[in-house]
Amino acid sequence: MLDVTVILMDDGYASTAIMPVEVFHSAGALWQALKGHAPEPRFRVTTATLDGKPVKSPYAGLSMTPQCAVADITHADIVIVPTSGLALDEKLAVNSALLPWLRARYEDGAYIAGVCMGAAYLAEAGLLDGRRGTTHWAVAPDFKRRWPDVDWQPDLFVTEDRRLLCSGGVTAAADISLYLVEKLCGHEIAVQTAKALLLSMPRTHQSGYAVLPLSRAHDDDRVRTVETYLQESFHRAHTNAALADYAGMSERTFLRRFKAATGIVPAAYLRAMRVEAAKAMLERGGDPIQCVSSAVGYDDVSFFRTLFKRQTGMTPVEYRTRFASLNVRQAEMVDLSGI
Repeated sequence: MLDVTVILMDDGYASTAIMPVEVFHSAGALWQALKGHAPEPRFRVTTATLDGKPVKSPYAGLSMTPQCAVADITHADIVIVPTSGLALDEKLAVNSALLPWLRARYEDGAYIAGVCMGAAYLAEAGLLDGRRGTTHWAVAPDFKRRWPDVDWQPDLFVTEDRRLLCSGGVTAAADISLYLVEKLCGHEIAVQTAKALLLSMPRTHQSGYAVLPLSRAHDDDRVRTVETYLQESFHRAHTNAALADYAGMSERTFLRRFKAATGIVPAAYLRAMRVEAAKAMLERGGDPIQCVSSAVGYDDVSFFRTLFKRQTGMTPVEYRTRFASLNVRQAEMVDLSGI
């Protein structure tokens, strides 16, 4: 079991802390229980405040009592930092003791996730310098001014960069939690958790074409440069020789370093990226499958369907039926009613 610490803060949106607690607590357990099987929980969830005392949400006088103080937590595989309120200067000062603790947990190997404006604590701690992050679109301009060394991507719902994760918006607390469940426990457990809680699978991006790093965390900057290049041009054909030339390496060295850094070969990385882009298009639009296939780089729609099903366990049509937005599903229902 993996250890998750969820920080509780005064004056914040309680759901940015409570939703992660419920998602991680449910992973491997709730679906099993609903099916009449023995629960197999995947995470131990602990709530903590700076001083171990209860905190209050500004709404309806909601009070939340933690299990301990952050100083009592010496190990965590995941740390969730929620939104602490709109008075950012005040909150960063009041909660400044959290910053060295976050740095220590990150150095110990934990995934650190900032939910919505909680990303401010990762940035203030210096963890996001030179790395990708996101936050709520309304505060993104202020975040860019405050922390110019961070590569802010406010069009994304969820970002991950070397075990540092951020999410945009309050409800993205569910997205970032399910994203981590899928990353650490696999797609099947994440889908079961989402179904048990009647949640959609994690929205990883706000744009239908933005994709996230698909590899594990690594420190090979030249490989990261190629990953960025692929993210920007995944719809085009790429050869290993051309990618190696882009990275300034021999083909043999490039392939060795790419797999050592990411865990997969470039072709598999590109396929996974294209499937992620296709999923986003299917979730948010009603374009014909042929158009989706072509947009992500596959002119052979039959090959695309086969690949998509192998990667997701569903055909593109089945995926759209299950996870498309309400507007898309309603449009399809109207079309069907006219037959």
